[in-house]
Amino acid sequence: MSKLVEWVGYFVAGLSMWYMLLTNSIKSEVLREWRDFIAISPLILVILFGVYAVFVVLWRVATFNDCPEAAKELQEQIVQAKADLKKKGLKT
Repeated sequence: MSKLVEWVGYFVAGLSMWYMLLTNSIKSEVLREWRDFIAISPLILVILFGVYAVFVVLWRVATFNDCPEAAKELQEQIVQAKADLKKKGLKT
């Protein structure tokens, strides 16, 4: 089973449960009291996922390791490429 099929299955199961709760398929006084929250819960979940994604990206950028050896090698390659292009007649 591919990851896509797995995620689609989770999505359909969650959507089915949300729809059952929203349409009062299960008769309960507690669910009737929480109906407004149940109605907007998918929006809340999308917003929370977005906040989580932003924090993960910021954390990984903040803890990204510097690689001085790779930077030096890249600078040397740039100098070599410029020299090669100048030798071939490209003016910069």
